Amino acid sequence: MLNNCLRIMLLILTASWLCAGAAEDFTLTDASGKSHRLADYRGKWVIVNFWATWCPPCLEEIPDLVSIKETRRDVQVFGIAMEFQDAKQVLQFADGMFVNYPIVLGNEKVAAGIGKVAGLPTTFIYNPLGELATRHVGKLTRSQIERLIGTESPGSRAINAAIDAPQLSPR
Repeated sequence: MLNNCLRIMLLILTASWLCAGAAEDFTLTDASGKSHRLADYRGKWVIVNFWATWCPPCLEEIPDLVSIKETRRDVQVFGIAMEFQDAKQVLQFADGMFVNYPIVLGNEKVAAGIGKVAGLPTTFIYNPLGELATRHVGKLTRSQIERLIGTESPGSRAINAAIDAPQLSPR
């Protein structure tokens, strides 16, 4: 009897350990109405940044996030605007900051679908397998992000080089 109890407990612990490492999944709908599933971005690092227009550290992060999105094809960034009163004002603000990634108009329900947002800014970074790599509360810089995600993989560089190569026109 004791052996069976130990086996059952071991099975439960093993199952919970396997589930803990399983890929997360969520769906975000951006301000233009497009749905984005984490699973759609397998093979890329995904950065989900919770921010607000009134939050100075949030605003300091935006240029780094814009730069990462602009220069790294192996990274997808999402900005989730929180604690706002006027959606149009948030989108105008994002345009003024030259945000080049999807903006989601967030609320408590959106936040709960991702994870605990204890303060702003809060950033969740998912690895290319869709697993949560880190959750960071507070300002995050490009160098901190790149220390975590590293530089682009050689395969990614080769793909980017092919995309960036001048195209020859047929004669």
